[in-house]
Amino acid sequence: MHCFLERGFMCMTDEHIGTSCPNDERINDNGLIIADTHCDTIATLLGTRMNIFSNGLHLDIERMRKYKGYVQFFAACVNPYYGREYAVKHVIKAIDLFFNQAEIYKDFMELCREPGEIDRALKQKKVAAILAVEGGDVLQGELPVLRLLYRLGIRCMTLTWNYRNEIADGILDNETGGGLTPFGRSVVKEMNRLGMIVDLSHVSERGFWDVMELSEAPVILSHSNARRLCSHVRNATDDQLAAGKENGGVVCVNFCPDFLNDSGKAGIADIIKHIEYLAGLIGIEHVGVGSDFDGIGRLPEGMRGVQDVGRIFDELAKLNYSQEDMEKIAHKNVLGIIEKVCCQKPQ
Repeated sequence: MHCFLERGFMCMTDEHIGTSCPNDERINDNGLIIADTHCDTIATLLGTRMNIFSNGLHLDIERMRKYKGYVQFFAACVNPYYGREYAVKHVIKAIDLFFNQAEIYKDFMELCREPGEIDRALKQKKVAAILAVEGGDVLQGELPVLRLLYRLGIRCMTLTWNYRNEIADGILDNETGGGLTPFGRSVVKEMNRLGMIVDLSHVSERGFWDVMELSEAPVILSHSNARRLCSHVRNATDDQLAAGKENGGVVCVNFCPDFLNDSGKAGIADIIKHIEYLAGLIGIEHVGVGSDFDGIGRLPEGMRGVQDVGRIFDELAKLNYSQEDMEKIAHKNVLGIIEKVCCQKPQ
């Protein structure tokens, strides 16, 4: 989440700024398309003169287009700094900024609402952009807002940030034991009906289990890791990971050092450890990438920004992961969720 870490409020500092790669820098993509299920770049661009094509942040179009193909979920974040009463206003401003940038750079990036549009964008060598919302506070207790967001192109929503809203308790409210509210149950059902992906990163443990019982569609944890390897409360327990597998969902590894190991100092090797642990526990078919670019204060050592995502797969190749298995982790598992959830037309 932009400007916030799980340990409290933190203003933007130079540590948030990524390092752009020179135009002639080669990226080794191992012949892979990348699908990243979470970044906060749009929220970070709000109120600045920077653009989405080329900037000094963790992620931009120029660097994504150096890969064979790139599918990026862009989150419109509900920023607690502005107060819940301004949640709709803040998210609409973020979506409007995205639309403006998408129009300016339409030759290089396309908003995609369903799988066929992703295929078209990739064939045209464009970044395939998926719009998401981080924080169901934006609904302010009203299902019509959810339906309007769907019509605006939102295809994924994180039910909560770290704190409770009208849908459920957040993970930092865990001690209350609260889960989905009656409104929250109606939200999950409506998201299933619309064809919008339910994202369970940040939600309380009880809320997680409530969704597992209720959802008829696969879910994702868009930017969460394994708690067995790092005890941060934002990470998922083995039982939760197993339930995600049973649901047919995908767990997407977050690059935040605080979520990678308990020391808070991490490198690309720690990302690999989480991928390997998840693959061993729940299967390669349920593992993906959810960088949290531009939403975290620090990156792992060796990771400057999107230009270094390929280094993860360099390391997996050294561990004798097959091309087929790397493709699953890099994009096929996530695109499979989009195919299953977002293909249906609302009744």
